[in-house]
Amino acid sequence: MAENVENYEALHEAAMTAMREVMDPEIGMNVVELGLVRDLQIEADSAHIVMMMTTPFCPYAPQLLEQTRRAAQQALDRPTTIEMSMEMWTPDLMEDSAAAEWGLF
Repeated sequence: MAENVENYEALHEAAMTAMREVMDPEIGMNVVELGLVRDLQIEADSAHIVMMMTTPFCPYAPQLLEQTRRAAQQALDRPTTIEMSMEMWTPDLMEDSAAAEWGLF
């Protein structure tokens, strides 16, 4: 957590809420509930997101990354960068409620 950012928790929540509007077009669930947003760092003058894809060669990766970056940047009102993590996605990374919808847990 960036100690020097006023209202960090409120900003973090606003960004996460905004990123929930970004839907994975193949799965029909948002990037937050799928667990694709792995890290969000907010500084006084910038922000940075680390995000993964559900598959290594996701054809929608560029679109999802840019939509997620823009959603967070708009919510945070500061320049935001994004990088794609190379870790492997598994269904256990999903939010519990999303996994339950799939009948996984």
